[in-house]
Amino acid sequence: MSVSQMSLRQKIGQLMMIGFHGTRLSEKVQRMIVEDCVGGIILFGRNIGTPEEVLRLTSDLQTCAKTAGHPFPLLISIDQENGVVRRLGKGTTLFPGNRLLGAVDDEKVTRHIARATAEELKGLGINMNLAPVLDVNNNPQNPVIGVRSFGESVDGVIRHGLAFIEGHQAVGVVTTAKHFPGHGDTDVDSHLDLPTVPHGLKRLETVELRPFQEAIDAGVCCVMIAHVFFPAFEAEDKVPATLSHSVVTGLLREKMGFNGVVTTDCLEMDAVSKTIGTVEGALRALKAGVDVLMISHSHDLQEKAMERIAQAVESGELEEEVIDRSVRRILLLKERYLSWHSVSAAGKGVPDAVGASRHRELAKRAYARGVTLLKDDGILPLSRDTDCKILVVAVSGKNVSTPVEDPRYADYRLADAVRRYRPGARDIRVGMEPTKDEMKNVERHMQSADVVVFGTVNAHLHRQQAELVNRLSSFGKPVVVVAMRDPYDLTVIPNVSAYVAAYEYTLHALNAAVDIVFGK
Repeated sequence: MSVSQMSLRQKIGQLMMIGFHGTRLSEKVQRMIVEDCVGGIILFGRNIGTPEEVLRLTSDLQTCAKTAGHPFPLLISIDQENGVVRRLGKGTTLFPGNRLLGAVDDEKVTRHIARATAEELKGLGINMNLAPVLDVNNNPQNPVIGVRSFGESVDGVIRHGLAFIEGHQAVGVVTTAKHFPGHGDTDVDSHLDLPTVPHGLKRLETVELRPFQEAIDAGVCCVMIAHVFFPAFEAEDKVPATLSHSVVTGLLREKMGFNGVVTTDCLEMDAVSKTIGTVEGALRALKAGVDVLMISHSHDLQEKAMERIAQAVESGELEEEVIDRSVRRILLLKERYLSWHSVSAAGKGVPDAVGASRHRELAKRAYARGVTLLKDDGILPLSRDTDCKILVVAVSGKNVSTPVEDPRYADYRLADAVRRYRPGARDIRVGMEPTKDEMKNVERHMQSADVVVFGTVNAHLHRQQAELVNRLSSFGKPVVVVAMRDPYDLTVIPNVSAYVAAYEYTLHALNAAVDIVFGK
């Protein structure tokens, strides 16, 4: 089926990247694939079960599309950035995230991790990764990027970003450079509001845009647009890049020469949904030059967006050729990466690559190389003497720093890592902003402890957390901090006895950090 053979409804369906709830193919999703020719699916943690269940879901989705006469398989995407932003669960390999790989600073390691990640995704029928993050995290106050970036160095982000893309493309998994033109220098989470990057063109060209230009030149096939306002490119006030013709067409396509597929970030994020609205945002994104419209959660909004676009074409508000151009780009991408033959092969069972021992060893070595000791006043390694009383204090696993993180994995098991060496270590949890009662409770237990191991989560952004650590440091007893997310916490707790940057709260990262603390 070519573009010319598709009805308007089918062409609009090819533009959609939809999410849904559950680990089975629902009737609503089945109907949208069959009747509307919806061409893309995004999976979240709510869709992920065992590897066998994931493969069954992706196989059912593709069978539905093939039976309905789709010319190519569905794009099935996922946010598997690794580290703190991941969707795959039990039975798959836990790989380190970007900031930890930036700390290792070996492109070969990044390439191997990316390739192994892609092998596991492809083995489960997932053919598109909404990664890598190419934002340069040059603002320590950034609440949403942080350790999702390879770091603060433009060149470092370029080197590791390209290695990530190479690793995925070698396996045949679509990569998505995000969040164009750059979400690194913001202090607002676009899930919650509309951030602004106020810099001029010269600065943006030398910092924010460079990783994306390098990725385009290296052949990245998809770019995700950020819900961020760039006044240097967009004259109309408070228009996110996603909806800006000047950014998508003028900058990305015409000036930077990108001819591939452009996708929105989720149009239900507050930066769009609470301003122009998700439905109108979908139409305006198309007018701006975007190809794929991502509506991740609400079936009602997905249908309304499709209806609004059809209405715009029928009324003459939107030329059908705009849709045709986008569908052609999407089909070219599918032709390059997808085939019904590969989909059929995926139905033979979960391949050995998923959760492979070689992948687990690769990840373990990377964690050991990346976790970083940044300060030690001569107290490390801690004694393994069982008479030394250790108090472990950590931010509660009920807290996640941004909506993009999956709360299923935010368990912050620092005490488990410590108890490998000291089984009797006491464990206290506090909130992201510890209350007065929580502080008093920690201080009371501090009296009977010889040393405190404190796991912070972005204490540089949470004043009460920093205050508690500083109060504990004044007791005259050693305080060892393991930064379980951004490494910048040392700037607000300078008097701690030792400080280890783990970059993420995954158990492998925490184990590596505690290995350092105890001298392994």
